[in-house]
Amino acid sequence: MIIYSKGSGVADSALGKYSTPIKMILEHESDLMKKKGGICDWLFNVEKSNHFGEGIVNQTGFNIFNAVAEGEGAEKDIVRDAGTKFIEHVQFMKEFSITAEMMEDAVGGIASDAKRRIQNFVRAYYGTINKLCSQMLIGGTGSLVTYAGATLDATTHDKKPLFSSTHTYGVAGGDATGTQSNYFYGSAFKAGDEYSAELIENTLYTMANKVRSMKDDLGDPLGYVADTVILPVNKPALELLVKKICGSLGTVGTANNDINIHYGNWNVIVLPTWAPEKDEIMVMSSEANKALAGNMFFNRVPLTVTDWIDHHTGNYNWTGRCRFGVGFGSYKHIARVVDSASAVQNASALEA
Repeated sequence: MIIYSKGSGVADSALGKYSTPIKMILEHESDLMKKKGGICDWLFNVEKSNHFGEGIVNQTGFNIFNAVAEGEGAEKDIVRDAGTKFIEHVQFMKEFSITAEMMEDAVGGIASDAKRRIQNFVRAYYGTINKLCSQMLIGGTGSLVTYAGATLDATTHDKKPLFSSTHTYGVAGGDATGTQSNYFYGSAFKAGDEYSAELIENTLYTMANKVRSMKDDLGDPLGYVADTVILPVNKPALELLVKKICGSLGTVGTANNDINIHYGNWNVIVLPTWAPEKDEIMVMSSEANKALAGNMFFNRVPLTVTDWIDHHTGNYNWTGRCRFGVGFGSYKHIARVVDSASAVQNASALEA
């Protein structure tokens, strides 16, 4: 959605004949970008917001039903808070100009150069959202992510970074409390200097099991199935093997008839801004992401465009403004592994 604010006062007569076609270009380009989708749509829960920020309260679920004797009442269950995450909205703005001469020579229409600027303005808006969401995931091994002039909180409800080996579960005074990891290191992808299909298959299975075994705040495994593999952009050989493994009926790289347990079970997404030195991947459960409010994007103010004329130059100007918040309500929906024989800071050893 784009909100277009028409110029006012003396600008009306000059901008009037351009306002409608420019608004149409803005809205058309926005529709195309929304239809195309992006990292935010694919990996984040997108919700509207009407507040300064949004708080996500993690609570214990209900325990199992207990048997009761005939005529007796039910045991009362208590839901307790297990941590709160607050995501604050940040304002982003951008402005562009088109010279008076260029607009005049358009003769009532919108010349190709001006049209491209307007289209690219909308693309920059969606690009900001998708790149910021990507950077939050990429930088999720630390507490803060700085991007486009904004510093955002990359911790979850337990005050740990999104990816950490010391995440906590349970509630104070509860029967089940402890730590668990969603950040790992180990010989995950390569045998020597070559990528190994067998190692990658085992790593995908092991990481899926890590997500499935994540404990809730009562200490029970959540059981969510990982269905999304997130890859860096600068590892084409790794990307090729992962795609082969996820799309092949049989085991990749062998002549036997073993079934491929990964076939048809994964969506593969490449983060175009993720270019790590070491080989690493993330795996995520899209079901857990929704149910646990994992990766969150809150749209407070959509792109709002205002037009005006600079009376000193006669140039036509457009200013775009938006506000949104990005953050993580949980860590239990996603895990990350780095291919390394030695320890990685804040990560634990990868074990089946």
